[in-house]
Amino acid sequence: MDLFEYQASQKLKKESPLAAKLRPKDLDEFVGQEHIVGKDTLLYRAIKADKLSSIILYGPPGTGKTTLAKVIANTTKSDFLQINATTSGKKEITDTIDRAKYTLGSSGRRTILFIDEIHRFNKTQQDTLLPYVEDGTVILIGATTENPYFEVNKALVSRSIIFQLKPLTIDNIKTIIMRALTDNERGLGTFNAHIDDDALEFMANTSNGDARIALNAIELAVLTTGRETDNSIHIDIKTAEQCIQKRALNYDKDGDNHYDTISAFIKSMRGSDPDAAVYYLAKMIYAGEDPKFIARRIVICASEDVGNANPMALVVANAAAQAVEYLGLPECRINLAQAAAYVACSPKSNSAVMAIDNAMEDVKNIKIESVPNHLKDSHYPGAAKMGHGIGYKYAHDFPNNYVEQQYLPDELIGKEYYKLSDNGEEKKLKAWLKYIKER
Repeated sequence: MDLFEYQASQKLKKESPLAAKLRPKDLDEFVGQEHIVGKDTLLYRAIKADKLSSIILYGPPGTGKTTLAKVIANTTKSDFLQINATTSGKKEITDTIDRAKYTLGSSGRRTILFIDEIHRFNKTQQDTLLPYVEDGTVILIGATTENPYFEVNKALVSRSIIFQLKPLTIDNIKTIIMRALTDNERGLGTFNAHIDDDALEFMANTSNGDARIALNAIELAVLTTGRETDNSIHIDIKTAEQCIQKRALNYDKDGDNHYDTISAFIKSMRGSDPDAAVYYLAKMIYAGEDPKFIARRIVICASEDVGNANPMALVVANAAAQAVEYLGLPECRINLAQAAAYVACSPKSNSAVMAIDNAMEDVKNIKIESVPNHLKDSHYPGAAKMGHGIGYKYAHDFPNNYVEQQYLPDELIGKEYYKLSDNGEEKKLKAWLKYIKER
């Protein structure tokens, strides 16, 4: 590195964004992802002992993938090289491999190769890496926002341990923001800035688990807010809204507004108002509600309020819940909207809810001596001698696959739990049962 390159690197270091300046130097500074880097976890022990094998870090932006790689770089005695798959090609890969071979041959030190956005490499580029990961020339750390089981070469995946990073919690983000405000060396501590509790909550909540968004917002807030008479900087909710470009909603995840909104959402679907359902859905997404929580409510409504009046509602709701897991926000908002609108527009029936609740009551309150003998299992030794299965009529031997016989226990003969409605598919089911029973 010549003088000009050194001066340029120092200038970039000084003027780099807060998110870059505040990167943790070691595991003790790392915030969040306790499930993979908490004390005594596999990855924690491997980093501490400098015994890392090839890994792939998979998770949304701003959750600590690159930061974790930098922590490893600061910890390891191995040579550490980094390339980005969005700007590197096969030549950069081969040059890096050649350097790793030289280091191994000349000093015996292995090389850790960090590849950011590894899913951006095409199959040929990923195949170029494979033999050198396999023979240990390089220890691979791949970082990706996409599911590696779909987007990364299967051979590379099979030779790596996958660690999934989750969106940071609101408490994690609060910790990071407060660290930024109080760190005099790398953060904003020298600015003497203070943030109101509601502004802190808002920034942490609307960052959607992305530390980079939160740090960019707090940096902008501090650098653009005028000083008070006591020379301090005061960050209130209005400033927080401006810096994160999002309006604060009256939506406390643990408060009444949260429960009122989800209640209105469910009742709108139940009441067949897709417009209201989509509005409350948008409000929850905007306020930072967990999309998995929303998806669970739609799945429940699909059975509780739609039921067999439209069995496809449960299929659509479950598919949306899977899309939430696979895609995450912001894309999964579309899947949630589709499912919520479909459930709202579907014919409704709570027949299944009434059936299971009434049956549960009878299970709790009525003593049942036994299952009818002819319905008991007759396949195990000695069952036939006790009369098990004797007299059972196999439904498929009769017209319309139906034959009249006793199925309920003696104590419940005549009970009717499932009362089909005249809505949607249930009307057809009701007509079919009537038809086969009256023939």
